[in-house]
Amino acid sequence: MIKRDELLQLGQELKGELYTDDTMRTLYATDASAYREMPLAVAIPQDESDLKTLIRFARQHKTSLIPRTAGTSLAGQVVGNGIITDVSRHFTKILEINTDEKWVRVQPGVIRDELNMFLKPYGFYFGPETSTANRAMIGGMVGNNSCGSNSVVYGSTREHLLEVKAILSDGSDATFGTLSPDAFHARCEANDGRLETAVYKQIRNILGNAANQSEIRKEFPKPEILRRNTGYAIDLLLETAPFTAGKEDFNFCKLIAGSEGTLAFLTEIKLNIEPLPPKETGLLCVHFNSIDESLRANIIAMRYKPSASELIDHYILECTKDNIEQSKNRFFVQGDPGAILVVEFCRNTREEIVAIAGQVKAEMQSAGLGYHFPLLFGDDTKKIWTLRKAGLGLLGNLPGDEKAVPVIEDTAVAVEDLPAFIAEFNVILQKYNLYAVHYAHAGSGEIHLRPIINLKTKEGNQLFRTIAEEIATLVKKFNGSLSGEHGDGRLRGEFIAQMIGPRNYELLRQVKYTWDPENIFNPHKIVDTPSMNSMLRYEPGKKAPDIKTVFHFPEQTILQHAEQCNGSGDCRKTHLSGGTMCPSYMATRNEKDTTRARANILREFLTNSTKENKFDHEEIYDVLDLCLACKGCKGECPSNVDVAKLKMEFLQHYYDANGVPLRTRMIGNFTRLTGLAAIAPGVYNFLVKNKTTSKLIKKFSGFAPDRSMPTLQSTTLRKWLRRNPAPAKGGKKVYLFCDEFTNYNDTHIGIKTVQLLRKLGYDVTPVDHPESARALLSKGFLRQAKVFAEKNVALFADIVTADAPLIGIEPSAILTFRDEYPDLVGDALRDKAKALAKNVFLVDEFLAMEADKGAIHSGMFRAGKQHIKLHGHCQQKALSSVLHSKKILSLPKGYTVDVIPSGCCGMAGSFGYEKEHFEVSMNIGELVLFPAVRKAGNEALIAAPGTSCRHQIKDGTGAHAMHPVEILYDALM
Repeated sequence: MIKRDELLQLGQELKGELYTDDTMRTLYATDASAYREMPLAVAIPQDESDLKTLIRFARQHKTSLIPRTAGTSLAGQVVGNGIITDVSRHFTKILEINTDEKWVRVQPGVIRDELNMFLKPYGFYFGPETSTANRAMIGGMVGNNSCGSNSVVYGSTREHLLEVKAILSDGSDATFGTLSPDAFHARCEANDGRLETAVYKQIRNILGNAANQSEIRKEFPKPEILRRNTGYAIDLLLETAPFTAGKEDFNFCKLIAGSEGTLAFLTEIKLNIEPLPPKETGLLCVHFNSIDESLRANIIAMRYKPSASELIDHYILECTKDNIEQSKNRFFVQGDPGAILVVEFCRNTREEIVAIAGQVKAEMQSAGLGYHFPLLFGDDTKKIWTLRKAGLGLLGNLPGDEKAVPVIEDTAVAVEDLPAFIAEFNVILQKYNLYAVHYAHAGSGEIHLRPIINLKTKEGNQLFRTIAEEIATLVKKFNGSLSGEHGDGRLRGEFIAQMIGPRNYELLRQVKYTWDPENIFNPHKIVDTPSMNSMLRYEPGKKAPDIKTVFHFPEQTILQHAEQCNGSGDCRKTHLSGGTMCPSYMATRNEKDTTRARANILREFLTNSTKENKFDHEEIYDVLDLCLACKGCKGECPSNVDVAKLKMEFLQHYYDANGVPLRTRMIGNFTRLTGLAAIAPGVYNFLVKNKTTSKLIKKFSGFAPDRSMPTLQSTTLRKWLRRNPAPAKGGKKVYLFCDEFTNYNDTHIGIKTVQLLRKLGYDVTPVDHPESARALLSKGFLRQAKVFAEKNVALFADIVTADAPLIGIEPSAILTFRDEYPDLVGDALRDKAKALAKNVFLVDEFLAMEADKGAIHSGMFRAGKQHIKLHGHCQQKALSSVLHSKKILSLPKGYTVDVIPSGCCGMAGSFGYEKEHFEVSMNIGELVLFPAVRKAGNEALIAAPGTSCRHQIKDGTGAHAMHPVEILYDALM
């Protein structure tokens, strides 16, 4: 048992960080798999000396190190009871590139997509592409031997791994690369007592043995199966020059790739790089009546050397059929196919692709395979992958306890065996009344299949195991690989002996314990793994807690909503990959600040807390603190986990138990307090702008000293509307939602909105309505917000229609009707709230739709040369689209609009005002938004629909940002 003092001493010896608290240990207890195990500690090493310190500690105290990068593994590879060693924060450098020899040298924490961003100007590319490429790191890709849809061209990471620098289990340094036969034998003959020498001697003893050679060739997966992660790759080392004449030179990198961090700790990785692929890509989307037909046609497709051949089955297509957003992406679908095979060709010209596609079509038709052969290019190709992703997302978001679980999703067989294999596979599933979605890499003999199982029940836990056992036997029958790309970990490690035979399995154990005699590197993965249905996230048979919530969670509980997070780590992408989720992680690069961490901490406490109020835990508050409630997760998380909603619900119950801080109460009551200040706006403005009084106000309120305070207009929008009524002219009627922010702080924008709509021929009808309750919602005052929501729904539900919609100016306020209100109002109003939401629009959105109808056109505006840089509001991006703003700003002839590829601005309502959040707020702004605004210069206009965004731009850059309607109004004829 390691004492706490010993861990504290270790923390003092590290340059980096060591966490032993329950919160961080909990956040690192899971990955993207079904497994959970509480680690001893979490280390964030800063350099190699830290790694050596950790290795020394592990040896002295008989514990282990679990190397981790993005934590997206699907087989429990980075879950364990030792010290999780996260190199994703500091080991992120691209060290060297050699374009003549076509290689790049990196540290293990470099993100795959960001490596390719770096390589692109040089004309090069790192080929293997995982579905997690925008956050997957090279160290993890090596450990897992990752690949992706393009593996038929680029193979796996193993084929590109040239050399590694590593620290061995005794703390010594080693470099592993290509060795000629003479150099290999010289290494083996050394008598220096080094561990590095020992591993060379041992592999020569194993692979030089004729009986071992025969057994390896007999039992390992077929050589033609390129996706092969079954155990350590001694079968591939056998096919090198020291053991097989005429083969390539020996390189331990073949063994290290796919070893899941169990043999050595990598510090530098040298990779082969390829010239950029041809620019022209075409997708032949062949329709079939059945999956079996598509898999037989796949054999034909592979003869024409496509860059990918991906299967989409009818379950995925059905899930998108009634989805309004995805209907536009189904444009190429004819009838109700049982499967579609998407065959990708990359060539230098479109004509080459057309010719090849014609040949494929002809051969398939002559074999009686396929009934529709659309060939797509350009932007249409993106729609297909979006459709597949959406379908998988909908399937992955099952609201209850039954989930599509990763258990048999990674099998690979020879392409010609795939039809028979899948047929028998489905017979096994049918025996247990299960079905699975069929998708992914038909071109390389791997179809991802995830059966729907409830792992919370004892029966589901046993079924998890039974299915794994039966499929393992089937894979062995076809001499396939139980893991094609997701790795063995603790999910499949138990079955490796069955897959390669007991003698070969013992050879793997010898390899492990020669490299790592004291078992300090990621133990119980690949060899000596525990039972595959133990140490899961869910304890079978555990009674689910009954948690009362203010929000309604459709078809699920709040706990089940948190459990929708499967750990895929999409929230770990950086600003370089675009999107909004997750702004705080983008700024801090701390796992604690990911959407995944927030869902994990809620799941843990809501499941295991013994308190009556299960939300009453400071640990939850701490992890949720940097959530900006931007709604990026609702729009971008593949599981659609709405952490903003979860945070609001949490805060209500947390404050129930702990009371409400003064600042929180002030912000929540923004409308009432601002209404009082608006009685004398000049006095208020003086107080918040005067250096002395402003400083005192900020200190008393807990606002950041360097943040400017919002000011009030001389009048309110409601007063202006009363003084400036407009007679109905017979135009289309629109109701105006006068939100509290526009009413008090941005009156001029509200006025221009009304004037613009009137001049465009619309009858703008103001309504005396309550506040939106956005401030109350953001601070967790859900019960108070519910009162306002129900009043607004009751007021507008009977007057707002498709012909007389409700229009709002401030995105965060008007979009509450579409987002929070339907789940906040009582049962009696829920259907009305849902119906109302369909006819509530941002003004940008409404004008764009009217332009699509031809009711608004460029002839209504003055032509002129004007460039605009547009920053979209977070909730606009998640619940509507920034493209609506772009469309209306492009109406005047000569106006050009660039959407700034920024995520959240960093202000997020009150978040950026709060003194403890100010630094993170500004750091978020500095990622993309502030540099883009500064670079725009004085000639371009800056547009931003959100009031907080405009304030943040002003404070961060000094630039004045305008609402799109202001720009459009100024351009009117």
